[in-house]
Amino acid sequence: MGISKEEDEPMSKPICTVLMAAYNAEKYIAKSLDSLVNQTLKDIEVIVIDDCSSDKTPLIIKQYAVKYSIIRYLLLPENQGQAHARNEGLKIANGQYITFLDSDDWLSEDALEAAVEVFDVNPLTDCVLFHVVNYENDQHQEAYPMPEFEVMTGRVAFEKSLSWQIHGVYMVRATIHKKIPYDETCRSYSDDNTTRMHYLLSREVRQCNGTYFYRQHETSVTHKIDVSRYDYLKANAHMKAMLIDLKEDERILNLYENERWLNVIGLYKFYFLYRKRFSKAENSYGLSEIKKAWKSIETKRLTLKNRLKFGYIPMQLPCLWPFFRLQEELYFALRRLFRRL
Repeated sequence: MGISKEEDEPMSKPICTVLMAAYNAEKYIAKSLDSLVNQTLKDIEVIVIDDCSSDKTPLIIKQYAVKYSIIRYLLLPENQGQAHARNEGLKIANGQYITFLDSDDWLSEDALEAAVEVFDVNPLTDCVLFHVVNYENDQHQEAYPMPEFEVMTGRVAFEKSLSWQIHGVYMVRATIHKKIPYDETCRSYSDDNTTRMHYLLSREVRQCNGTYFYRQHETSVTHKIDVSRYDYLKANAHMKAMLIDLKEDERILNLYENERWLNVIGLYKFYFLYRKRFSKAENSYGLSEIKKAWKSIETKRLTLKNRLKFGYIPMQLPCLWPFFRLQEELYFALRRLFRRL
């Protein structure tokens, strides 16, 4: 592993650490780094982790690190995904608070200062959400549709994150982040788990006016029609395991089990809509992941609506898997039919 500016500990601990995982980001990373070196808050460190890029990304990172003392970097010997890269940076993070910036996004100049000010004024606050702007181009950008709030408990924030009524772009106390590093269960979707766990373990969650500009890509994981979409079910299973390990109460477990069940149905819809694009082996894999998740659902935790509504009836006895599949086929076929009328 190539390492720079790591071995010498900073003379004083920075207030904030920004983690940036980068992979083949030569097109955008300079703008991202510019937004960090120009922050109004100066007492920061930026740890850039190159995830074995094959373009000029490492060269750009090194150039910035030579010019700006706040930038430290790691060069990973093999590509293992964003969560792993961020965790390598997290291991050497010194800030009292930690946040992330993706290598194609950027921050307003006051973003970090605005978040830290909220922590300073509110000693019980453990997470501070940024104002997020979804950026497509200069003519098309819009704020993430999140209602204004002054403060909410971590448990309420966790609940709202299940349906993303609040987003997952925030600064968190290092003590929480070190306890809950980025989930590496799978390359895609596991970061949702990390966000929700950070919220759940927080005493208070607030928001600030500092802006995070989130660049929209049609090729992003959430937009791609790819067999990796089924990894969401694996990430969900690991999240449930973490909640059980933390001995969370029944209400939280019930809420999350209903979320898992909705995702099982949602992934069957994905299979129904896109199976013609996949190979026989890929479709077999997708169905096996859906079936595995279907079998693991604790139906006693589901609401009546999520147990009795057509299309959502679990039919969970192993011998009933073909009937569950028949229900889903009919349900989504009818939905598609009625949309055409």
